[in-house]
Parts: sequence; C-alpha cells; structure tokens
Amino acid sequence: MTQLKFMPHYLKLGGKMAEISASFLSLEKENAIRTMYNLEAGKVDYFHIDVMDGKFVEKNTIEIMKDYALTVSHISNLGLDVHLMVEDIKDFIDEYLMFEPKIITFHIEATKNEKEVMDIIKYIKDNGSRVGIAISPETSIDEIKKYLEYIHLVLVMTVVPGKGAQKIIPTTITKVEELKKYIEENNIDIDIEVDGGINNITAESVKQAGANILVSGSYLTFSENISEAVRALK
Repeated sequence: MTQLKFMPHYLKLGGKMAEISASFLSLEKENAIRTMYNLEAGKVDYFHIDVMDGKFVEKNTIEIMKDYALTVSHISNLGLDVHLMVEDIKDFIDEYLMFEPKIITFHIEATKNEKEVMDIIKYIKDNGSRVGIAISPETSIDEIKKYLEYIHLVLVMTVVPGKGAQKIIPTTITKVEELKKYIEENNIDIDIEVDGGINNITAESVKQAGANILVSGSYLTFSENISEAVRALK
C-alpha cells in the first residue's frame, strides 16, 4: 500500500471546547440566508453540507445542498464541512471542490475495496481538503482502523443516515468511546466528529465519550437564540 503522510495542523481536544458544525438539513429555505448569518454570528465553526443522492440513502438533497453551498460562498468565509452520503463519491467530490471545503467526508459503506478508499483519500488531500471517513450506526470501527493514520477525522453517525431530527442511538456513544480508546492507545492524531440527535443534553455524553466536533441541525436552526445554543453545545 502506498504510504500517504501528512503533518497534522490541529491539536487533540485536550481541554479545548468542542467545535460545532451546523447542519443545513433542517434549514427552512425561506429563512436560509438569515439563519446562515445567525449561525456564523453565533460562532459555529463549520457549515455542514449533507449531500444525499437518493440511492445511498432514500432522501435526495443534491440540488438544495448545492444551492446552500453556493449561497455560503457568496456571504460567508466560514469553512464547509461536506458530508457525502452518496454512491458515486468521486463525482460529488468534484462537484464541491469549487467551494474549497475545509472537510470532505465519505462513507466507508459506499466503497468497494481498500484501493478505492485509499484513492479517494489521496484525491481529497491532493485537492486541499481535510479527509473524513463516516461510519453508519451498524458499522464497526474495525472497518476503518487501517485508514486512521491517513485521514483527519472519523464521522460517527449517531443516527441512521438520511434523515433529520432523529434521536441519538445510545449504542453509538459506546462506539465513540471505543474509537477514542483505540486512537489514544495507538497515538493517532485525529478528530472524532458525531452527527445525529445532538443537542444541549446529548452533547455532554458524546464529548465525554471522546468526540470533539459536533454536528447539530434542528437544535440550532430552530433555536430562539442560536448564540446561546452554540455555547450550550461547546
């Protein structure tokens, strides 16, 4: 296997507040721009773009997420955290490179073999983005251990991919704990991101388990005070 090396430019959580990635999945289109401004003013760290193709998951958000990414590119300098829930990973990477995303994450379940995974990792890095691999609730962390030294983050889905406003699946918190223990034992410098059912209550449990990037959608976008909601998550 070709060795892909990188110099991490970020630190482990180590007492820092968690970073917040605001999902647009529950965004009300008619209030989208105002909500984007409020999220940025509330000091979220990323805008989370949930790209769904209607094949890997049932929902199709291809057009709306492209519109949101385009809007963000005109009104904000905040980094995009692109989460690809798609079968044709390479095609969608190419679609989003024009927005210079900070993070591009793809699902291990959408890949066919180890070579494809490594090729995607290299392609994303070569195009200047950090690389994430996402795992669905039913997927074991054993499936991604071999890739951890080559990527920047693991996205642990704490709900079933493809739907918004779901409750967190308790067993996925155990998965975060297992992942955190493994990366510490093997001295791997990597972020753990969680996505699904994150609010001011569940945030504490996933942070204690080891997550340091929290994706939150409806809890933020439907909040009467987004700044307070962000502070509660951090």
